[in-house]
Amino acid sequence: MCRISGMVSFCLPAQQIELIVEKMCNLQKHGGPDDGGLYTSIEGNLVLGNRRLSLLDLTNDGHMPMIYQERYVITYNGEIYNFQSIKNDLINLGHQFSSRTDTEIILASFAQWGPASFSMFNGMFAFALWDIKEKELYVVRDTAGIKPLYYSLSNGQLIFASEVRAISAIEHYATNDQHWPVYLLAYGHIPEPVSTLKNVKPLPKGFYLKYNFKNQAHSFHSFSHYSLSSKIFQKSEAVQLVKSSIQNAVEHQLLADAPIGVFLSGGLDSGILASVASKYQLSSLNALSIYFEEPEFSEKKYQDLLIEDLNCNSFQFLLNETEFHESFPLILQDMDMPSCDGVNTWFISKYAASKGLKAVLSGLGGDELFGGYPSFNRMELSILLQSLPGFLKTIGKNSLSKRLNRMSYLKLDGVKGLYLFLRGHFTPNEIAKQLGSYEKDIWKILNESPTFIDLEELDDKNMASWMEFNMYMQNQLLRDADVMSMIHGVEIRVPFLDDQIIRLANSVSPDLKYSGERPKQFLIDTFYDDLPRGIWDRPKMGFSFPFSKWLASSKYVYDLMNDGDSISINNFNKFKEGKLHWSHMMSLIILKYRKAI
Repeated sequence: MCRISGMVSFCLPAQQIELIVEKMCNLQKHGGPDDGGLYTSIEGNLVLGNRRLSLLDLTNDGHMPMIYQERYVITYNGEIYNFQSIKNDLINLGHQFSSRTDTEIILASFAQWGPASFSMFNGMFAFALWDIKEKELYVVRDTAGIKPLYYSLSNGQLIFASEVRAISAIEHYATNDQHWPVYLLAYGHIPEPVSTLKNVKPLPKGFYLKYNFKNQAHSFHSFSHYSLSSKIFQKSEAVQLVKSSIQNAVEHQLLADAPIGVFLSGGLDSGILASVASKYQLSSLNALSIYFEEPEFSEKKYQDLLIEDLNCNSFQFLLNETEFHESFPLILQDMDMPSCDGVNTWFISKYAASKGLKAVLSGLGGDELFGGYPSFNRMELSILLQSLPGFLKTIGKNSLSKRLNRMSYLKLDGVKGLYLFLRGHFTPNEIAKQLGSYEKDIWKILNESPTFIDLEELDDKNMASWMEFNMYMQNQLLRDADVMSMIHGVEIRVPFLDDQIIRLANSVSPDLKYSGERPKQFLIDTFYDDLPRGIWDRPKMGFSFPFSKWLASSKYVYDLMNDGDSISINNFNKFKEGKLHWSHMMSLIILKYRKAI
């Protein structure tokens, strides 16, 4: 796991390009504290940079950028979990290796199979690979979009990095996208393909950008994607396949030459991963948990149930209000792209780093694939409401009820309108008031981007799964998990997003996958005998904090919002009165913070 950056330019001298890439690397050093390096092409118009977090082959043999056969060069961020089987195939084909890294396997795979190799990799990855002989650069991002990668193309120049903050420090690319506050207030995050910078975008997942130096032309290519289609209808078959796939994924993702652990929230998904991981760890499993003094938020009793059932080293951390207040300004500073979430990941990653762990397994993905959110039960009605005449959708525009208020979002076609109705924060009417804009302009901005595929052929629950997977998880959960963990030099691995699990889950009939009395009943049935009954028989609780109480009592937040702006003061007062959700308040706090810096 690392941080990467690079630049192609035919109008700047090599020394200046090197300084730019080195600066981007230094700004991402937190995500790669163990090593760093630069590669400059012979012609001097390409520089690749890397900051390394060592997890496999901790020796200098894993130094990057890495060169293979004196022809291929790579800067790489991620993990390829099936690299050993690919390596065996490559050895049989005559390839030789000088390291134990998966980095070298990517290079050798490309040397053997070219871009076709990208779809062979099961893992999370973002890399740039330079073919010296053909004068071609390939910039690649994994199929699930787990690892971030941002780029900008202008006037024949290409620049890319793992984090937007690295690009924002480069003068020519530092222009803000003036519309990002609209997206933040609507979504609670910045949805792909938007970023906070003008002309800077995330590379689409499952795509590679090919840049040809001979004619200075570029093109985008899809090498892999996921689709939902029912192929498995027998429960016994589905249970057996899903269970074995999760077991295989956990076993592969425990591979590391550095200390590794698992986040143990006390919920079903993390409980499953911890239970499976405890069977594969040669030494005792490291399990990390956060609990609170406030009983309505603390999951300690469920964490204790799991800890008693597992062979593990348990590290339980009490997070109190004092520590939250002390850390909150730093958390805002550590954000890359604005998001109302990620605070929980910041703390648990901080604790993981304090115990010397370099990687931790997370249960992210289970809710999206197996129906863990309320949207799975609300989608059918939402689709029906979306078909109502336009005037009925806006009838509750000024209502105090958020659900009636958000019905206006159903004016937007397809899954975008459904998402904002179900998960949106502020409506265009409210956003216009917050930003001092016209409502019609807010509607125009939200209507133009992002765009989504037509999902009419999907049944309502599979549509909910697609929406949660490709919108909420993609733009908020995965991005926050990556940024907030890597700021502490910790890698988060997500076994539920193993390529085989995603494809398998997508092929299970929705009538089977989402049926049952409880959310994720299918997962409960699959691991029924592996967990204490108190875990799968408990009410669902999001991995959250006593945010409302803590934010409302924060002097830092009060000072930030109390800047003479009557709208901001009114927002804070509404929040303290319980009339504004903490996540919505977070979006407003972030806007104020970004304006102040």
